Amino acid sequence: MPAPARSHQTISYLTRRFAEVGIRPQSRHGQNFLVDMNLQRLLVESAGLNDQDVVLEVGTGTGSLTAMMAPRVAAVVTVELDARLAQLAREELAGQSNVELLEHDALRNKSHLDPRVIQAVGRHLAAAAGRRLKLVANLPYSVATPVIANLLISPIVPHAMTVTVQKELAERITARPGTKDYGALSVWIRSQCRTELIRLLPPTVFWPRPQVTSAIIHVALDQRLRDRIGDLEFFHEFARRLFAHRRKYLRGALLAAWKGQLGKPAIDEILTRLGISPQARAEQLDVPVVLRLCDAFRDALGTLPEQD
Repeated sequence: MPAPARSHQTISYLTRRFAEVGIRPQSRHGQNFLVDMNLQRLLVESAGLNDQDVVLEVGTGTGSLTAMMAPRVAAVVTVELDARLAQLAREELAGQSNVELLEHDALRNKSHLDPRVIQAVGRHLAAAAGRRLKLVANLPYSVATPVIANLLISPIVPHAMTVTVQKELAERITARPGTKDYGALSVWIRSQCRTELIRLLPPTVFWPRPQVTSAIIHVALDQRLRDRIGDLEFFHEFARRLFAHRRKYLRGALLAAWKGQLGKPAIDEILTRLGISPQARAEQLDVPVVLRLCDAFRDALGTLPEQD
């Protein structure tokens, strides 16, 4: 069994440990540590962890959250970019036999996870029947969006994601049609997940204090929703293109998004058939309508002659 958690991430502890090794938090890496232990526990409890779970944590920090989760789960794969923090985390996590700490970026690029993360998580998932992946992390602001979005199209799709993110991102993820925050990310996540905003977090619960409010959100995969999507990669790209010109009327936005591939007659035929006004805007379309529109475009593009 893993050793009991001994997490004690407070401002006094962090400042003392950082002074001992002569380092400072790096803003470019989004190093804002959650120092309210009640909120750390809320994050973990909201994830509903059990011994069948493999946890992916992006942003190990000093290992405080990792240590709290490890005794509850089958394994934790935790990723830390900063070598100095990784060393502190290794000391914090000594004795946690079910923790694998990776010392590199979690992303290969903005559109893909690093293959080493996928391999490590896949190995732990395959170690026993019935295991499932959960992302649980105090996500660095700079990587939160690509980590969440890319996991849903990766070989290691999570059962759930419970994370701290910037409030602005939480609002985009949970946004509904017709609101200013509703966009490609909203559609991508809401097309296959149930979302919940758990708690807003003021800057005072982090060290150093960020300039923005944060939030704990819970995103749970709903396989019935996900099964409606015929081609995940095409839908991912379709949503991105659809909202690239969000202020344009829908007909113009679609013409711009598929310039040189589908002309006005083809787009008008699709919109008429689906009963969608050409004067609508993308931000007014709910997820089922976007899915139908995506399927119609995929079919129309599939009938075009191949280009030499």
